[in-house]
Amino acid sequence: MSLRLLAFFCLIVPLSAKAELPDFTQIVDDAAPAVVKILVEAEVEGRRESDQMDQVPEYLRRFFEFRGDQGPQQRPRRNMGSGFVISEDGYIVTNHHVVEGASSVVVRMIDRREFDAEVIGSDVRSDLALLKIEADDLLVLPIAQNDDVSVGEWVLAIGSPFGLDFSVTAGIVSAKGRSLPTDTGENYVPFLQTDVAINPGNSGGPLFNLSGEVIGVNSQIFTRSGGSIGLSFAIPAAVVRNVIDQLRDTGEVVRGWLGVSIQDVDKNLAESFGLDRPRGALIAQVGTGSPAEKAGLESGDVILTFDNQPINNSGDLPHVVGLIAPDTTVDVLIRRDGKDRKLTVKVGGLNPDERPTVAATAGDQQGALLGLVLETADANMMSELGLSGGVMVLEVRPDSPAGDSGIMGGDVITRLGSSAIQSLEDFQSAVEKLQPGQSVAVRLIRRGAPMFLAIRVPQPEQ
Repeated sequence: MSLRLLAFFCLIVPLSAKAELPDFTQIVDDAAPAVVKILVEAEVEGRRESDQMDQVPEYLRRFFEFRGDQGPQQRPRRNMGSGFVISEDGYIVTNHHVVEGASSVVVRMIDRREFDAEVIGSDVRSDLALLKIEADDLLVLPIAQNDDVSVGEWVLAIGSPFGLDFSVTAGIVSAKGRSLPTDTGENYVPFLQTDVAINPGNSGGPLFNLSGEVIGVNSQIFTRSGGSIGLSFAIPAAVVRNVIDQLRDTGEVVRGWLGVSIQDVDKNLAESFGLDRPRGALIAQVGTGSPAEKAGLESGDVILTFDNQPINNSGDLPHVVGLIAPDTTVDVLIRRDGKDRKLTVKVGGLNPDERPTVAATAGDQQGALLGLVLETADANMMSELGLSGGVMVLEVRPDSPAGDSGIMGGDVITRLGSSAIQSLEDFQSAVEKLQPGQSVAVRLIRRGAPMFLAIRVPQPEQ
C-alpha cells in the first residue's frame, strides 16, 4: 500500500466513525427549556456552643471566651438540584432528597424566570418529589410510556452540576435493574445504571433517549472523590409514572406488599431445590396474616415468576411487587419440594408511613453427620422469636459440612430439607432421610432474622 493511499485511509476512518455518532443538538434545543434548576432553603439544627467546645483541646479552651449554653441554634441549609416540567399547569418532577425538609423552594427556568414552588408530595422510598408552580407558556417533557430500554443505547442528561446551569452530558446505559437498598434496607427501585457524567446538582434532572423522551430521573452517583467516575443511577420511567401519578392524585404513595422476607438462591441451594441454575427469590419467612400467607406461600418456596415477570434474583421481587396496585390478584410460579406450582396472590398495600416487617410464625448424635452439636432450643427464647420449636446450634466442628455451609453457633435450625424441625428427634429423622452427596437447604434463625443456607451431605468414607 502506498503512503498516499495509507494517508487517505487514516483520514477517512475517523471521519466515518464520527459520522456514526448520534447528534444530540435537536434534543437539547427541544428539551432544555423544560428543564429547571431548583433552589432550596431548609432550617437545620446546629450544635450548641458547648458541644462545639467539646471538640477543642483542653489546652486551647482558655483562648475562647465562654458565653454559656445558648441551646440549639437554627441555621439555614441551602441545597440545589434539577427537575423538569411534566404538565402545562406547572407540575415539576425532582428528587425527594433535593427538597427534603425544605422551608422554601424556588424554580428557575432557562430564561432566568423564577417561581416559588409548592411541594405537592414527596416519596422517600423512590427518591421522587412533585412540585407545583403557577406559570404560563411552559414547555412539557414527555415521560416514556414504553419501558423497553436496552443496555448500550445512547442517553443524554441535562441539569445543573455544581451550579453550572443547564449543562448537557451524554453516555450509554450500562446496566438495568440495579438494586440499591436504602438505609432501612428497602429496595423498590430497579435503577438504570449509566456512564453519563452526573454530579451534585444533577439530582432530579431528566435522562433522555434518542427520541427525546424521559426514560429516567437522575438520582445517585457512586464516587470516592465527590465527582463523577462514570457510575450514575437513574429512576426508570415505570417507577416515575407510578409514583408521580399517585403524588398528583393523593399526595402520597401506596405500594404493593407481599409480606415475606427473601434471600438469593446460590449454586448449592439451586441444586437442593432441583433448579437448573441459581434463580428466583427464596422465601425465608412468611408474615402472619400477610397476603403471602393467605395465598398459601410457605417458607422454603422459591418464587420464579410474579405476575408473569421473571424473578432472576431476590432483588427483582420488590421491584415487581411494589408497582402492583393493592388488591390486584396475580399469578405466582414457585418451586416447592422439587416441583413447580402455580398459585394466585391478592397483593396487599404498604402505606407511606408503614415499614415492611415480617413477623415470625411458626445433641451430638443428631448432628454428628453434619458436624453439629445441638440442643433443644429454650422455650422462652422460642417464645421471644415467635417460634413453636427448633434446635439450637451449640458448636460447629471445624472442617465439617456445617462449617463449610456457614452455620454458626447460636443459630436456631427450624427446617432441614422439606422437614420442619421442632426437636432433636425431628432433626435426627430428617438427617436419616438424607442421601450422600446431596445438597440440602437448612432454614435457620440468626439474631432474630430468618435465612437459608445449603449444606452438602458428606460421602461415606472408603
